[in-house]
Amino acid sequence: MTEADPVVAVRDLVVRRGGRTILGPLDWTVRAGERWVVLGPNGSGKTTLLSVVGLELWPTAGNVDVLGARYGRVDSREHRKRIGTAGSAVEASLRGDLTPVTLVMTARHAATEPWWHVYGEDDRTRARGLLERLGVGRVADHPFGTLSAGERRRTSIARALMPDPDLLLLDEPAASLDLGARETLIADLAVLAGESRPAAIVLVSHHVEEIPRGFSHALILTDGRVVAAGRVDEVLRDDVFSEAFGLPIVIERRDGRAWARMDVRDDVNR
Repeated sequence: MTEADPVVAVRDLVVRRGGRTILGPLDWTVRAGERWVVLGPNGSGKTTLLSVVGLELWPTAGNVDVLGARYGRVDSREHRKRIGTAGSAVEASLRGDLTPVTLVMTARHAATEPWWHVYGEDDRTRARGLLERLGVGRVADHPFGTLSAGERRRTSIARALMPDPDLLLLDEPAASLDLGARETLIADLAVLAGESRPAAIVLVSHHVEEIPRGFSHALILTDGRVVAAGRVDEVLRDDVFSEAFGLPIVIERRDGRAWARMDVRDDVNR
């Protein structure tokens, strides 16, 4: 893979389940330095797309190239070591009796438990550093199952960053967090977006207000198809979101963040 190669390139991607197309046909390219947010209503295919790009879900049709290798022509278990993934599905797979520092270290081998892998002091130091960076250093040695939702989420993101991934995939990182935890996390993700590593970040969300500053591109899905894709400022538009959600949506911007709401005046005028 060279710097000119895209980090992610999907062409004619289709995913069918139970005889129904749940994603695609879809073309999408993510390049180094880009930070993408994928938005859309429930069932629009956001998490399915993330699973395909993370080499966790085999597509029905199409080509999926990730970090210079084509899915199906590369050992996905090894290739996934270059991809960091965080989200509720990952959190659910983590043992509650293990500590955050242990869980973060296991990501070096793309594992969820220590098993037979050997870890050195450098691994432990990096794990603790990532937990400190994400504000959960004080609970690094507590059982994961005793952590708050926000602490578990931050642990899972630290874990995704452990192998210094080229591609970071975040599936609804702010879901289920209270206002304070959500806003603090969004601020931390904005800092991460401004750094050179990972080379590319893809974040799935339901909510426009959860887009951190520094995210450059947006992909809007509905019913498994692309409504719009491109620069954030060009894609976050009333007409795009109204089409995606089937409601009169208004996009507002304040302090470098975007917010979405239904235009109640439309109901009044009907």
